[in-house]
Amino acid sequence: MKSTGIVRKVDELGRVVLPIELRRTLDIAEKDALEIYVDGATIILKKYEPACIFCDNAKDVKVYKGKNICSDCLAQLKQE
Repeated sequence: MKSTGIVRKVDELGRVVLPIELRRTLDIAEKDALEIYVDGATIILKKYEPACIFCDNAKDVKVYKGKNICSDCLAQLKQE
């Protein structure tokens, strides 16, 4: 893990502000969803990218009946 040297305090509602420089670098915009992971005492934030329910691919994902399906798996389903 690489330290940025940035320190932020948690406010009374449990919020932490991500600096604009960091958001720009990581392409995180307002209203973007972030996934939260815990590894021991470490909290990891990752920009959420929906993945295919079958193969876990995050590229070219479509929503079908509320489920995320990539174009490859969708093509395979059409063949069957």
